Amino acid sequence: MARTPITDMTFSSIYPLYLQKVARKGHTEAELNTVISWLTGYDEQGLQEQLKSAATFSTFFAQAPQINPHASRIKGVICGVRVEDIEDPTVQQIRYLDKLVDEIAKGKKMTNILR
Repeated sequence: MARTPITDMTFSSIYPLYLQKVARKGHTEAELNTVISWLTGYDEQGLQEQLKSAATFSTFFAQAPQINPHASRIKGVICGVRVEDIEDPTVQQIRYLDKLVDEIAKGKKMTNILR
């Protein structure tokens, strides 16, 4: 079975997994949406439109109103790779989001997550 590159996965198929991860640790959808908004610039309506559109991660990030200029402050390891060392910009943005979701799940303070 061929693996789908992460950039070709739909954001709407991964969002529920993010939500499950934060909810298992006692956190809320609002917190998840806050970090997504911080990273991408989507407001609640824009985020809901992306979820309904079945946009791939590539499209989701390409259409983002504005990637936060402080996103490069996100450091750490996701899937065994340092996010700051990822060369493909879209993959790096996806991994930034993964890292932010991990930080919510770990109970990090929102003020620290939003650098």
